[in-house]
Amino acid sequence: LSRNPKRKKRLLLASIILFLFVTNTFLFDEAMRAWEVPAVNDVQLKPPYDAGIVLGGLVFLDSKNDRLQFNRRNDRLMQAVSLYKKGIIKKIFFTSGSGSIEYPDIKEAPLAKRFLLEIGIPEQDIFIESGSNNTHENAFFSKPILEKNFPGGKFLLITSAFHMRRSVGCFHKAGISVTPYSTDRYSGPRKFVFDHACIPRAETLFNWDTLMHELIGCIIYSVSGYI
Repeated sequence: LSRNPKRKKRLLLASIILFLFVTNTFLFDEAMRAWEVPAVNDVQLKPPYDAGIVLGGLVFLDSKNDRLQFNRRNDRLMQAVSLYKKGIIKKIFFTSGSGSIEYPDIKEAPLAKRFLLEIGIPEQDIFIESGSNNTHENAFFSKPILEKNFPGGKFLLITSAFHMRRSVGCFHKAGISVTPYSTDRYSGPRKFVFDHACIPRAETLFNWDTLMHELIGCIIYSVSGYI
């Protein structure tokens, strides 16, 4: 839209540079690696933990086919099942309500419980909280349930690595001591491969949205006194 030739060239160059930056997987990985809470090896843990607290945002209901559907954050639940099977956590505690304006009556925690029951986890080892709609509420709504069932309990907090900083802050603010267990990592081992470092990828552009959303979320939570 500019009529100034010099400004046009500068804007075009700036657009190309910005495009190459936000579609570069190597640069995104480095940014996410600086933000994510690192994963720990299971041998570094100090089991047993009374419960693994799993944050939601990973399972949905296909009501037409009565089928559960999962997204990439399902790694949170899969890691919890693995930790349970290894005896590192004694119980699985899943916290998540609806979080949806369109479908407020469809709660996620009961869906997660349904899945856990289907794969053979005993009902007495499954606890849920289904009233929360955000991370702040996850912590505060979980507190009375945890205090009632696990007085003085030892907990492992299981959520995505990019979401762990805000989550730990919320649970500590609520007075719940937790040990972080990061899952669903975007940044794995550093790779110096041509296509990873040089070829633009559309999916990387969308991945930046995840990081920016979390950064803004932490700022808002900090200002609101939630962390």
